Amino acid sequence: MDFKSMDEQVQKAVLAAQKNEITEYHIYSRLSRMIRNRNNQAILERIGREELAHYKLWTNITRKEIKPCRWKIWMYTLIARVFGLTFGIKLMEKGEERAEEVYSQLADSVPRIRFIVEEENRHEKELMELIEEEHLNYIGSMVLGMNDALVELTGTLAGLTFALQNTKLIALTGFITGIAASFSMAASEYLSKKSEADTEDTASPLKSSIYTGVAYIFTVLFLIFPYLLFDSYLACLGFTIINAIVVIFAFNFYISVAKDLSFKKRFIEMVSISLGVAAFTFLIGFLVRTFIGVDI
Repeated sequence: MDFKSMDEQVQKAVLAAQKNEITEYHIYSRLSRMIRNRNNQAILERIGREELAHYKLWTNITRKEIKPCRWKIWMYTLIARVFGLTFGIKLMEKGEERAEEVYSQLADSVPRIRFIVEEENRHEKELMELIEEEHLNYIGSMVLGMNDALVELTGTLAGLTFALQNTKLIALTGFITGIAASFSMAASEYLSKKSEADTEDTASPLKSSIYTGVAYIFTVLFLIFPYLLFDSYLACLGFTIINAIVVIFAFNFYISVAKDLSFKKRFIEMVSISLGVAAFTFLIGFLVRTFIGVDI
């Protein structure tokens, strides 16, 4: 079918697909230059060449040259640098799933693009097994540290908020508690991984403990931060709960993309546990202040 004889909506979809192909060619090319693993580099370069071939096929149909989307190239390159190549690629693949749907619809109008659909499906399978990044082996340790900090410290801060009603004192107490707990968690993770040294788990006990401790400490600092800024202890507690939800959302989104896990189920579960513990310990703080008569 000639491009000019196509329906206006089909023309727009074809031009969008053409722009997407040349954009992804540049993204894959840049990503291939970022990594040192020669095998992964070769696969990315090959996929990039295929994306360029797809673009040229579209060019033969439209008889037009399309410029790539520069902000998209910049964005995915930055994401891959900051959050890791696996996350960057799989996040881009989420967008490519929508492109595959468009290609499938266009295949009826433009039969020559059927092979593009087949190649795009193969790309997804290849990329699923493409990248091995060390930090992904320690996701479990990071989840352990972050989740324990969220549950324990959100609950602790909620209890201290009503019991003490002094933001600076709450922040100091929460910080000391959090740091002590982070070292305790790191030590426990080290001993746990050390005891599993004879299993198939290839994670280093020392690195596992570091990932656990660092995740715990960063979560602690983020949660107590409002108590250093505001004077109203109830406002601080509100911001802390918001911060906890933000951490849960961000980390679960990362995990769901990088490890292909369900986002909604894990997010709801972690939020429910953290807020449930916070509500319970807030009640304990209220009871302690009321019946024991602590007044600071």
